[in-house]
Amino acid sequence: MNALLPLCNSHDLLDGGQAVPFDVNYAGQTCRAFAVRYKGLPNAYLNRCTHVAMELDWQPNRVFDASGQWLLCASHGAAYLPDTGECAGGPCHGGLVKITVSENDGVVYWHSAYNLKAPEF
Repeated sequence: MNALLPLCNSHDLLDGGQAVPFDVNYAGQTCRAFAVRYKGLPNAYLNRCTHVAMELDWQPNRVFDASGQWLLCASHGAAYLPDTGECAGGPCHGGLVKITVSENDGVVYWHSAYNLKAPEF
């Protein structure tokens, strides 16, 4: 059964601003993920570039380019669309792994799935 897991307060996500990091268990591995807000809506992805499996951040929790229009991998310049995770340019091989999120009563939630669960500590 899919669960709604609280991720952050809505006001923690600003359009084109810093990402909110969180951990997930994806296909049996604990991975970093992040949430951002773009054009008013929250979006979340695994923090893993499709070119080389490295985190995107160029500084902690900074995944947007300077314009706030693209998610950019700091290592090799792969660019992704913030609302879909699709490759928009550079050396990416497909899109980012999207994590379903929702927002209700001032809280952003991420949704578990068959291959995406809360990590066990």
